Amino acid sequence: MAEQIRKKEISPVELIEAHLAQIERVNPIVNAFVQVDADGARRAAHHAETAALQGKTLGPLHGVPISIKSSLQVAGMRCESGTRLRAGCQPTQDAALVARLRVAGAIVLGVTNTPELLMAWETDNLLYGRTNNPWDLERTAGGSSGGEAAAIAAGMSAGGVGSDGGGSIRVPAHFTGICGLKPTPGRIPTTGHFPVSAGPFASIGVVGPMSRTVADLRILFEVMQGPDVGDTCAAPVQLCWPNEEQTRSLRIGYFEDDGRTSVTAETRAAIRSAAEKLRSAGFQVEQFRPEGLEEARQLWRKYFVVCGGMVLRSMFKGREADLSPLLAEFLDWSALEQELTAETLLDAWIQRDMLRARFLLQMQQYPILLCPAAAIPAFRHGERSWQVENKTVHYLDAWSYTEFFNLLGNPAAVVPVGVSAEGLPIGVQIVGRPWEEEQVLSVASELEAMCSDWKIPPVA
Repeated sequence: MAEQIRKKEISPVELIEAHLAQIERVNPIVNAFVQVDADGARRAAHHAETAALQGKTLGPLHGVPISIKSSLQVAGMRCESGTRLRAGCQPTQDAALVARLRVAGAIVLGVTNTPELLMAWETDNLLYGRTNNPWDLERTAGGSSGGEAAAIAAGMSAGGVGSDGGGSIRVPAHFTGICGLKPTPGRIPTTGHFPVSAGPFASIGVVGPMSRTVADLRILFEVMQGPDVGDTCAAPVQLCWPNEEQTRSLRIGYFEDDGRTSVTAETRAAIRSAAEKLRSAGFQVEQFRPEGLEEARQLWRKYFVVCGGMVLRSMFKGREADLSPLLAEFLDWSALEQELTAETLLDAWIQRDMLRARFLLQMQQYPILLCPAAAIPAFRHGERSWQVENKTVHYLDAWSYTEFFNLLGNPAAVVPVGVSAEGLPIGVQIVGRPWEEEQVLSVASELEAMCSDWKIPPVA
């Protein structure tokens, strides 16, 4: 789209109008957007058109319509994170990454739906209701960036921004057949996100780009990345894209399951197919299941489920009627866990750092890992367990394949490569070492090029 605008083959005004028409047609049944600023988008498009016609220097996203998850500050738009506790919240300034996207020329169409306070892998809340998957309206688009994924997959947005503390970018991307990147904490600033990325959550929670292609992920990543004083994990890491020879030299280890949580037959087939495609392209690809995955899963639960419950439960004292069923369910699960004390939290913190060191030592041999994004494709609204390979897979366990890498701080991308028997997308996860997002995206691009072209969901 940006290239067509630069060549004057299409007008930013035409582009915005096309997306607004798609939103008007599709959003009532998908429910991805919670607010659309049509007037603001049209004004920005007219400014973008004038600049293009005058021959001014155009940014890499000049005139491109994007969306933002409603847990990130966008000036004048709702930033409610799906909770009645923040109903009507409208910040007066953009989050750091939103400001960077605007400087690059992007036009923000609106903000997208989330589960309450982002604590679910299904998008539904008391403010705006549930988001449906454009591939099957009876199924979820995932969470917590489910609105964002659905908007992009259904052609209502060219791309945008999600956040991820336990798979919240990667699971919705997998469910809706798009691409998503969970970066290293600090590579893209979380400044302006709510809940705030601080304390234990700073080491697992990130914001990142979502789009229909890896090439689009790369453009968004380049614009969004870089340190910001508001992000406690920020580091001055320079962009460093590998050339083709350097990319092909990366040794890849793949595993079909973690030895604990079963995955569907189609998921296994997708992993094997992806491994074979990369091998045929000249990569050295070998079966390899890293040690420490189960320990990572258990530690992630302490950080996300136990700490999250301890923090959020207190927020609803006296306002229990405002608690959505999804978050109430999460808090019930959290209450079953043993609460952390200062001593046990400190112990978990130390264990996490020691495990991370051991894990990264293994990745010296395999700088890239290939594995499932989830145990199953998109599930029906309200489902909480599934029979997979004659075993019961429970809700929290189904997403352990993404949770590992939140705990360990690895960058990871999801690329669609397969389809389930029901015609649902299946993505695979490509994992790299901290601060090596460029390697992850380069391998993802190679894999994408060997897979079938992106398909349009029925609703779109």
